[in-house]
Amino acid sequence: MYIVYKADNLFDAHLVKHALEDAGIPAFVFGEQLLGGMGELPLFGVLRVGIPDAARTQAEQIVGGLDLGQGPSDPISDADDMAGLPA
Repeated sequence: MYIVYKADNLFDAHLVKHALEDAGIPAFVFGEQLLGGMGELPLFGVLRVGIPDAARTQAEQIVGGLDLGQGPSDPISDADDMAGLPA
């Protein structure tokens, strides 16, 4: 079993899992059951997506093609209509 992706949240983990399964690669989300205990566990590294070792190259290409990157560090700009208003 090869860990092809370490997710920060459950949505990303399942997005990767479903993209891999759509390509015919069996994928498994590990750590999903631990989310209820987040008060006792570290915040990152709990969710992982695993695949069979034989599918590693193809899976890495699929995951690399997904738009899972971080957004801009400052998502609110002065030009936004709602900037500075209470949430």
